[in-house]
Amino acid sequence: MSAELVSPKLEEKKKLVSEFAKKMKSSKTILIASTKGLPSSQFHSIKKNFRGKADILVAKKSIVVRAIASTEKGALQNLKDHIIADIAIFFSDLDAFELSGLLADNQSPTKARAGEIAPEEISIEPGPTDLIPGPAISELSSVGLKVAVEGGKLAIKQGAVVAKKGEPIKANVASVLGKLNILPMKVGFIPIAAYDSVSDQVYVNIVIDKKIAYEELRSSIGKALGFAVKIGYVCKETLSRLLGKASAEEKAIENLINKSNQNHKEETK
Repeated sequence: MSAELVSPKLEEKKKLVSEFAKKMKSSKTILIASTKGLPSSQFHSIKKNFRGKADILVAKKSIVVRAIASTEKGALQNLKDHIIADIAIFFSDLDAFELSGLLADNQSPTKARAGEIAPEEISIEPGPTDLIPGPAISELSSVGLKVAVEGGKLAIKQGAVVAKKGEPIKANVASVLGKLNILPMKVGFIPIAAYDSVSDQVYVNIVIDKKIAYEELRSSIGKALGFAVKIGYVCKETLSRLLGKASAEEKAIENLINKSNQNHKEETK
């Protein structure tokens, strides 16, 4: 009797494991993302946006681990080390980092909650507010803001940094940010790790901030260009600078020669 009761559940689990394993074998990229704190409405909205780009499935940790084990695919086994609770699995033919970039694009700003870690330095700038005088005065003052009453409403006369990057957000800071409708946090799928079947590798730390990545790329290009010019490497990007540098050096040498000739003439007079 016991076996008959358990059997349907076992068969269902086996079917799920088989379905996941099949997708894992046929997909270029398998990405694990955290869904912690993600509202159901946004989950379905993002899932809709990814139609044609990735299949998004949710299952218990045990099912995913068994599916990975059953594939017997090289480095894919290392993905098991990154499986936690509250995750979704993305199956796609897109590159892992391209997929992660799309997830970054689909994140939405949201209010900060006490205890959450500030992703960046959070500051409140001077300006008018819709808050009326009263308890709000002491609340805003408690986080380092200087306020005044203007036209029956509170105005921030001097702003302040209320949370530093990487530090927990205090309860009073979260409350003030909420009342000022400042949304410093983002909610969405957070990439944890991804397996690339082409390279047979698992990649971690694949959360992409496009703004920071763009600034770092610009900085790297600037440094690379300066170094190439310094060592005299000739290419399309350095040619005009090398010619300009050569022209300037030519003029400098010419001036030195003229000056030397002038001094020689004065000595022989």
